[in-house]
This record gives sequence, C-alpha cells and structure tokens, in this order.
Amino acid sequence: MIRTTLRTLRRFHDGLRQTEQVYMVVVAIAIGLLGGLCAVGFREFIQFVNRVAWRMGPYTLDYLAGLPFWWKILAPAAGGLVVGLIIHTFAREAKGHGVPEVMEAVALKGGRIRPRVVIAKLLASGISIGSGGSVGREGPIVQIGSALGSTIGQWLRIDQRRLRTLVGCGAAAGIAGTFNAPVAGALFAVEIILGDFGVNQFSPIVISSVAATVVSRHYLGDFPAFEVPTYQLVNASELFAYAALGILAALVAIAFIKTLYAFEDGFDRLKLYPPFITAIGGALVGVMGIWFPHVFGVGYEAINEALNGTLVWQFMALLVFVKILAVSVTIGSGGSGGVFAPSLFIGAMLGGAVGTVVQNVWPVATAGAGAYALVGMGAVVAAGTHAPITAILIIFELTNSYTIILPLMISCIIATLLATRMQRASIYTLKLLRRGVDIRRGRAVNVLQHVPVREVMRETVVTVRPEDSLLSLISRFIGHPGSTLFVTAEDGGLQGIVTAEQIRPIMKDPGALEGLVIAEDIMVPGEFPQVTPGDSLAEVMKLLGGYRGEIPVMDGAGVAGVIWPEDVIARYNAEVFKRDMAGSMVSAVGTDAKLEQVPGAENTVVGEVPVPVWFIGKSIRELNVRQEYGVSVLMVKHTRSDGSEEMASPGADYVFRDGDSMLMLGSTDRLRQLGGGNVIHSSRPGGA
Repeated sequence: MIRTTLRTLRRFHDGLRQTEQVYMVVVAIAIGLLGGLCAVGFREFIQFVNRVAWRMGPYTLDYLAGLPFWWKILAPAAGGLVVGLIIHTFAREAKGHGVPEVMEAVALKGGRIRPRVVIAKLLASGISIGSGGSVGREGPIVQIGSALGSTIGQWLRIDQRRLRTLVGCGAAAGIAGTFNAPVAGALFAVEIILGDFGVNQFSPIVISSVAATVVSRHYLGDFPAFEVPTYQLVNASELFAYAALGILAALVAIAFIKTLYAFEDGFDRLKLYPPFITAIGGALVGVMGIWFPHVFGVGYEAINEALNGTLVWQFMALLVFVKILAVSVTIGSGGSGGVFAPSLFIGAMLGGAVGTVVQNVWPVATAGAGAYALVGMGAVVAAGTHAPITAILIIFELTNSYTIILPLMISCIIATLLATRMQRASIYTLKLLRRGVDIRRGRAVNVLQHVPVREVMRETVVTVRPEDSLLSLISRFIGHPGSTLFVTAEDGGLQGIVTAEQIRPIMKDPGALEGLVIAEDIMVPGEFPQVTPGDSLAEVMKLLGGYRGEIPVMDGAGVAGVIWPEDVIARYNAEVFKRDMAGSMVSAVGTDAKLEQVPGAENTVVGEVPVPVWFIGKSIRELNVRQEYGVSVLMVKHTRSDGSEEMASPGADYVFRDGDSMLMLGSTDRLRQLGGGNVIHSSRPGGA
C-alpha cells in the first residue's frame, strides 16, 4: 500500500515537473506556507525563552528595570554560553546575523545551504534574543527560511538556477511572516539576497511571500508590527530637516558598521573556548542593561515609545550609541541574531532625537518627533543595507501609514547615496569581502574573470615600420580586415598604432601627400591600452568601455598578438551560454531527466557525467578528450568536502580532481560510456 502510494506520488511529481512554471508555483507555495509556520514558531520559541530566562515575568521594560542587577547579567551570559555551544558544535553558519551566509550560498554555492542550519539557527537565535541578546529576529528568519527553501530544492533535485530562486522564496517567506509585510518580504529577497528583479525569479518569490503572510495572519492576526500615530508633512520646509536626517542616518549607519566589525575583530583575537567568549559578550550586554534595559532583545517596545514621542531627545541620542555598542558586543562575541531590527531601533532613536530638537525650534511648522523617528528607521536601514527600495516599503508596510512617504523617500535616498559613497560595501556584503569573497564575481557580468587573454588573442599581427609611406599604409588596410596597424621598430618593439579613422580623412587624395606623410607622422605613440597574454578578459572588457579599437597583446617588448573587440564579445556570449547550461546540471548523478530537443544536431546530447577515475590528476590536453572520446567538456562542477560547489569553464590545462563532474556535449553512447551521466538535452525527441 505504502509502495503504491509513493509510486503514485512520484508519477504525479514527474508529471507536474513537465510544466515548469506551474511546478515552480506549487513549490513556492509550499515553501511560503512552511516559511510562515517557521516564522510563527520562531516567535513562539523566543517568547518561551523569555519566560524561562526572566523568571516567567512579562517581558516589558518596566519588569526588566525592576529585576536585580545580577539577574540582568546572568540571563544573557547563560544564554550566550548555550548559543556558543550550539554554534560551535552543530553549525558554524548560525553565527552572526545570517544574511551574508545566504548571499554567499546564492552567489557561490548554487543556492546550497545545509539542512541542519534550519534547526541550529532557530535554536541559537531564539535563545540569544530571548535571553536578552541585543539582536533582531529578521536576519535569523531569513537564514531559516532560505535554508528551508534550499533543503526542499535539493530534496526535489532542482537545478541550481531555480534553486537560487527557491532560496529567495524562503527568505521572502521569513520576512513576510515575521513582519506581516508581503511586499517588503519579496523586495528584500530580490534586492538584497538575489540582486535580480527578473520576472522568472520574482513571480515565485511574490507567491511564497503571500503564502507566508496568510499563515502569519492566521496565527498572529493582521496587525502592523509597530503602533504608529497618524503623521503628516506639516510644511514643505520640513523636507530640509528630513534631508539633514538622511545625512545623519548615513553617518550613524557607517559608524554602526565599523563598530560591529571592529568588535568582531577584537573578540576573534581572544584565545578562549568560543562558547566562553559568547558568554562574556552576553554578560557585557547584561551590564549595559542594568542602566539601559531598552537594549535587551529585539527592542520593539522602545521603538514604540520613540514613535509615540514619550522619550526625551537626550536619552534617545544616548540610546543610539548604547544600542550600537550592545549589538556589536552580542554579534562580535559570537552570538546569533539579526542587524535589521537593531537598525530600526537606532534609526528610531536618531530620528526621535532630531525630531524633538526640530519641533522645539519650529513648533508650529513641523510634525511630531514620532514622524522623524519613523523616517529615521527607514533611513538607517537604507544606509546600512544599501537597499532603499526595501527600506521604504518595509517601513510603509510595518506602519500602514502612507502620509509620511515623501519625507521617507527623501531621507532614505540621501542616506543611501551618502553611505555608498563613503563605503562601497553594505553591512551584509562587508562580511563577505572580509573573507575575500566578492559576490559580484559570481554573476554574469564577470564570467570572463577566469578567461586569459591568450585564449582569445589572434597571433596574426599586421605591423608597419615608422618610415612606411602613406600609400603603403593604405594598401595594408585594404588587405587587412581589421582597423588597426601596429608600428614597430626593427627590434620588434611597439612604437605606436595607426587606425583606419586616422587614415580616412586623407584617403580622398593620397597622391598629393605620398611623399610628405609616413607612418611615424600619423601614429598614436603609446596612448592606447595594452595587455599581456596572462591578463583576464574581464580587464579587457573594462578597457573596451573607453576604447573601441584592437588591443595589442605584449609579451616582453614585442607584440605577441592582438585582441579584437568582436572576439571578446563572442567569448562573453559563449561563457554566458555555458553558465546557463551549467545551471541546468541536475543535483545528483544517476536519476532520469527530461530530454529536450536541440535543433540541428542529430543524436547529440548535453549531460552531466561524474569524472572517471582515470581522468583524475590529468589535464584535458593530456587526455585529448575531444579526439580520444568524441566529446567536448563545456563546464566542470567541483564538489568540495564541505558540500559547497564551484563552477569552472575549463581550458585545455584544467586538471581533473576527485569530486568533479563534467557537463559534456557528445553522442548519447559516448556519454554513457564515460559514466552514464544525466542527459539533460537531446536532439532526438523522446529519449536517448
């Protein structure tokens, strides 16, 4: 009975998979529903830890203020110790705020995240927040949802391109379920996690976000996250005050980022057992909480006080610095939690302080301090994450207030522009850059990063001597398909170039200038780009942005070859095609996959083949793969020991390693002889 049911489900799944769009919608809905349940469960777990850590009392500022000082130190210290043990023992990825790890998985690991991260992050972050750690729940739920989406995608053996989309679905579901904000959840996923607003990626993410919101509203109700009184723009002159708030928000966000990573470096230098360091961090936060209980946990109650204008501006200004310090200590010492809610807290306190001062100076022409607190929340988030669209819409959805949207847009855009000018990396991407990871290299704009110039350059170089006559130059252009002649000395050294554009104006009457003009007179001496055979084609692409001619390839003092712009563009298109094909590589070898027709190449297939044992340690050139085996290697995927993957478009000198699998082009029989790989495209409909 069970076997029959499983067989029926598998047939249903295989049939559904034939319709790609419907299949992705169904999977996105499933991830959204599960992500919404995780968001609700995560909040309930935090409340459970609150009751345990704070002696079953109500988790309010008044209650925390009345606790004995030793309890305020002991609770976060004990929580830090437990969090440190969880992270150190089960999943190091659960350390910190989580979003950079998701971004790295999307950009460099094909969207693969270990399933255990779901449980480890939920426990570590829930205990950290519930016991008083000064962090937010948004970053953790993004990582939890993303890991959930990745796990489901890997279980269904979905290809890498769509697996990244499912990771985005999980992130959107987490944000939407936590904040009751479906639009903000979707935009967070595409603007920050994926960085891709393509329709194919965006549609499943929106569906997943909506599904998570439905679940969240069912269990938690349809309420905004913050209690916001009605605000409005009282006078147009207020916009100058909001612009100044945007400038201050950028400066505070930069200070937050620098302080956070400075504390990480400081704690990393401590030679102690990591869980002990996390416990020390918790105790330090507890010391701050003796006088400022507002810094404990997520801090939403303190944010509501700022929005309602019940705090004095001096205290709010002080809380900006105390919160930055508390968050930096919590995360720097190895705690687990997000930086999104702390950014909202810092922005609310900054905006509230500025708004109070402005209102005291111009009481009739300005809105209440709460309006500035609301705008400050969005401005600090925008400056810290470099994602102004997400910041604007998430504040709008969190408050259900549209009347303040114009000041919010002005402050967020100014804060983002200034922050990006002062620091290229955001609070998320800086963590990856410090590891030597630039996620932009994983995208198509840099697919030429690994391709050396020598693979594309033409070795036939048309040269002339400095003393060659004008008619000689013209004759060389007539017999030369290119647009550039290279002027070389007797020893082969490059002295300059002559382009067709220089020759064209005097070609109307070359006879009149025959004895007067030689190559040396019209050549460009050295003011042109040059490259070497080992340079990357990505560098050549940058040069072509301001130079349209042929680029000489220098080997020592001589000209070894020439790069034509059209050759670089052709190679770029080929690399993008290979990367797209690599995205179709299935997750595991040995399962059946759909055969798709490739026109014009009878009995030719593209498939994934595990590298044969006799290939390991040898290069493609040594094996003479194309001639000996009748196949072409399009792409190589290497699986590391930690389960992460790297993709490469191999050259002739690529040496195969254990753990490689190849995306190959050839006949069905040839591919099956090499390893019986997963044939994913075929010119023969119906099978191989």
